[in-house]
Amino acid sequence: MLSSITQAPVEAHSHNRWEPYVDNGGTSLAIAGADFVIIAADTRQSDGYSINTRYDPKAFELSNKTVIATTGYAADAKRLVEVMEQKAQSYFHKHERVMSTPAMAQLLSNTLYYKRFFPYYVFPILAGLDSQGKGAVFTYDPVGNMERTVYVACGSASALVQPFLDNQVGFANQRAADPNRLLDRETARKIAIDAFTGATERDIYTGDWLEIFTIDQTGVHREKRELKRD
Repeated sequence: MLSSITQAPVEAHSHNRWEPYVDNGGTSLAIAGADFVIIAADTRQSDGYSINTRYDPKAFELSNKTVIATTGYAADAKRLVEVMEQKAQSYFHKHERVMSTPAMAQLLSNTLYYKRFFPYYVFPILAGLDSQGKGAVFTYDPVGNMERTVYVACGSASALVQPFLDNQVGFANQRAADPNRLLDRETARKIAIDAFTGATERDIYTGDWLEIFTIDQTGVHREKRELKRD
């Protein structure tokens, strides 16, 4: 009888899926002033609820005029920085001068675009001084779309930091405030510190250490501060 035949269990087949990207968390921001620019990033590298390391820098000097900060996949970020450093050095040896920040910004856009079919999973911010000595901040998506702005935040805590910058730097929702007014250097620095102090209270992927780079006519100045470590 068919009803008496023992049915062998059917094994469920699982499909292994290759995932080349990981979001390692972290946050970066930049604020441009009349004759300076501040760019800052934390150092925590995470994978889910695990902390891989408490000190993995996300901001790097590309020259004595330009700094790049990255968030997203840490391995892709490191490779992108290596490529940019190599191209910047090649330009210096060929032309015997340091590449300007606007030229470096366009180079970064082109580099990301060339990899658009298998992109670097990074959200970079590039900052420096333009040809007129004014602070310049450039923000990107992973395939190279570029925008120059006065301030920006990227990374896992960007949803917390960007509204804070909108209010404190862009003067959004402030009555009788001039939206085109630029902050002085010390005020911008304090806002950057406050932004990360608040972000570490709400975002588990941001913390440990904060690296702040101030770029002006005298070069790049780096400062390191401790953040929340839990």
